[in-house]
Amino acid sequence: MSPFRASPGLTQQWEHFDFAVGDGVATVTFTRPDKLNALTFDVYADLRDLLAELPHRGDARVLVLTGRGRGFCSGGDVEEIIGELRKMDVTQLLEFTRMTGAVVKAMRECPLPIVAGINGVAAGAGSVLALAADFRLLAASAKFAFLFTKVGLAGADMGSAYLLPRLVGLGRATELLMLGDKLDAQRAERIGLASSVVPDEELPAAVGALARRLADGPAQAYSATKVLLTRELDMDLGSAVELEAITQALLMNTEDHKEFYRAWTAGRSPQWTGR
Repeated sequence: MSPFRASPGLTQQWEHFDFAVGDGVATVTFTRPDKLNALTFDVYADLRDLLAELPHRGDARVLVLTGRGRGFCSGGDVEEIIGELRKMDVTQLLEFTRMTGAVVKAMRECPLPIVAGINGVAAGAGSVLALAADFRLLAASAKFAFLFTKVGLAGADMGSAYLLPRLVGLGRATELLMLGDKLDAQRAERIGLASSVVPDEELPAAVGALARRLADGPAQAYSATKVLLTRELDMDLGSAVELEAITQALLMNTEDHKEFYRAWTAGRSPQWTGR
């Protein structure tokens, strides 16, 4: 655990999704399969708070997001969220939309790699949660739908208009966010939205293998790579080169870099410790 936690302790139990950590892999499983894992106010809040705690736990090197049943996440629950939002004034609505955006911001700023195992539909806010992950592994039957305009809202929600063009290009992002049509797994892979597509029954093993690789690898190197990819999106080249130079100089003094050289000299595979 981080020595810099001060008074607050870590949350021992998360009530609104399943959370487990084993051998360096943290897993969040959305657990409302009867509603295709639709989000509630509480799920949003718990996920935001978990992402803030996760880097301080000390027992996780990678986070997996997935859903139980036929869906990854179908977005905000129409009854429990959209119905309730109709009763709120603009101040309360802004508090809600800032909370949802805070989840995506926390995902991108979390120093741990995040793997989304998309086992079914990822729609609305669920599609943006998948978008905010570092890796998106899709079951062959999975589908995306950035359907915000279909409920009369802007297709730009929770950072989607920032993240999606950087992943698939402005033209395709315009199509997906403006029209809100379903996107199958095969096209998602063709346009770069999916890291890979596997048969439905192979998805858990594929997600587990990638998570295991990340957890067993040079954690500081992975973390620094994610942080730089996020920070450099809006930097000029000179600033980016300088930030990378400073980062590499620091990593050259880590135990993992020293272990690489020892392993190379001895003709063996490195034994990464994440230090």
